[in-house]
Amino acid sequence: MELPAGLGDFDSTPNNLEPFWMPFTWNRQFKKDPMLLASAKGMHYTTVEGKQVLDGTAGLWCCNAGHGREKIVKAVQAAIEHLDYAPSFQVSHPLPFELASRITNLLPADYDHVFFTNSGSEAVDSALKIALAYHRVRGDAARTRLIGRERGYHGVGFGGISVGGIVKNRMFWGPLINGVDHLPHTFNLEKQAYSKGQPEWGAHLADELERIVALHDASTIAAVIVEPVAGSTGVLIPPQGYLQRLREICDKHGILLIFDEVITGFGRLGSSFATEHFGVKPDMITCAKGLTSGTIPMGAVICRKGIYDAFMDWAEDTGNTIELFHGYTYSAHPVASAAALATLEIYKEEGLFQRAAELAPYWEDALHSLMGARHVIDLRNIGLIGAIELEPRPGQPTKRAYEAFRRCFEEGVMIRTTGDIIALSPPLVVEKSQIDQIFETIKRVLETIE
Repeated sequence: MELPAGLGDFDSTPNNLEPFWMPFTWNRQFKKDPMLLASAKGMHYTTVEGKQVLDGTAGLWCCNAGHGREKIVKAVQAAIEHLDYAPSFQVSHPLPFELASRITNLLPADYDHVFFTNSGSEAVDSALKIALAYHRVRGDAARTRLIGRERGYHGVGFGGISVGGIVKNRMFWGPLINGVDHLPHTFNLEKQAYSKGQPEWGAHLADELERIVALHDASTIAAVIVEPVAGSTGVLIPPQGYLQRLREICDKHGILLIFDEVITGFGRLGSSFATEHFGVKPDMITCAKGLTSGTIPMGAVICRKGIYDAFMDWAEDTGNTIELFHGYTYSAHPVASAAALATLEIYKEEGLFQRAAELAPYWEDALHSLMGARHVIDLRNIGLIGAIELEPRPGQPTKRAYEAFRRCFEEGVMIRTTGDIIALSPPLVVEKSQIDQIFETIKRVLETIE
């Protein structure tokens, strides 16, 4: 493996894999039989052995513009040569102001301010803190409860795992944040199997929010946070009318609604954000991943009109000079900001959001061609997202899907698994022939595993 220029003093073939504690990874298995990526370009990774692997997952749902994009590379190079770092506490630099303006221009006029973070996890925790503080500065400090959803994934900060609903992400960390409740998830295999797009059954599940309000009283609830499409838990698509009903209930009771769009933001559904796709306007949107096409860590909270103003009014009335006591050392990092600006230019110049919308029907047909394939018990899709749910092996949950993941990698296709579900989300530059390759490979692999 040849390392990039400037890294020649480092060992290109590590002889000790043990010191790196890998995240969300079966470390013991990986280190016995590692899969190491050396480079990436366009739709493909290249392994340290020189083998090309088609990226069916946009990295981790993030490389929406594909890999190794020259415009982003040059923007990052220029930024780090010009301004390697600048703080955003009481001083800043021009790039995040331009970036925030361009992000808000992607959305309806209802959205007017952006708070920058370094990841989706940080964006979620920031949005939850903003929600709690928003009610406080408006004189409604009793609103401290947060409502998440079963099977929700909102990153790995204590706020995110508290409102999240994936058991393995929650069970090790004690009582988490107090005052959190959860809506039921929206998936029902019996009633929704093999849905194309939004399932017809399930809108009534939003009314569970009324039950939670009746239990705790609306005066204690600050915010509800949901993924418009639950991604990391296995692609759970909102039933028709479900998100609209959540918005209605939140409006009725003065509760903020937060959409976690870390996955759905920046073209994944064929529109700028899921709020546009579904026609539902939350009070805050969290995003990351596609913001820089995965090149430099960056996230953001996008706020609807009135939220920022509430903090400005409170500070004016109380004499406070700082309106929000929150932020990160690397908030609005100049190199990340440059990467994001270049990424947004690629999306616009190449019409990638529209391209995703145009490819979505082909993607849907290719995914559903696996109906009847060995081990498959459900298929579901929306935009350029798809899920293939496999029947678990008796007494060995997750093992069948994990074996499929390893075998697909050997066959030259990168997929992602969660539980016994194969989740797919290719870069928006994917070609139809590559879509065919993804699903043909999966079908072939499923025929060969028990």
